[in-house]
Amino acid sequence: MIIQKLQKRKYEILLLVLMQHLFVGIFLTDLDFYTRVIWPVNMLVLGVGSILLFTGKHSWGNWFRNLHFIIILLLPVGIPFFKELPWYFTFLNINYVVFFCFLFMEVLRFLIKPGYINTDIISAAICGYMLLIEISVFALQFFQYRDPASFKGVDQSSAALTFMDLVYFCSITFTSIGFGDITPNTHVTKLVTAFVGIAGQFYTVVLVGILISKFSSKN
Repeated sequence: MIIQKLQKRKYEILLLVLMQHLFVGIFLTDLDFYTRVIWPVNMLVLGVGSILLFTGKHSWGNWFRNLHFIIILLLPVGIPFFKELPWYFTFLNINYVVFFCFLFMEVLRFLIKPGYINTDIISAAICGYMLLIEISVFALQFFQYRDPASFKGVDQSSAALTFMDLVYFCSITFTSIGFGDITPNTHVTKLVTAFVGIAGQFYTVVLVGILISKFSSKN
């Protein structure tokens, strides 16, 4: 009974956990506590929220996603122990990009499929936007940890601050604000940032088209 109720609200739940994962730093000042405790808890909550998207599916792809989720859950636990190892953050960022791509594709399938509009469609649409930010953040973190000179203005004093700065950077890039306090500093990150901006605008345009089409079909 509880699972069925949660299943009906899966997109609202996913949206809430994505928001808290990206923006919980607004309410925290102890960054060491954030890295050691809040981040692993965030990933656990996010994982539980994402599992609801795949409930009832028993394909090999779903089993792979479940196995991959275990890796995702363990990765932030290792940060305090392996934070001095550059390869660890490279491995972490690659796995997070794959994980959020899985979620984004599942949300996109749902947005395209039904010919109607309801609260699930609206929640899923916002989830898609948040997931694109997640994918972009960890993709850019991959380059940042490989080359600390990849961006100007990113605070590299802790993993938490680097993450928060890139959440901010990707958010303002997606919204085309661009304050200029953080800027890409290599040709690779410039091109990746350009692609991120285009992807954000493309998603917005396509989403508007999908919503208008569903609204017209309903009428």
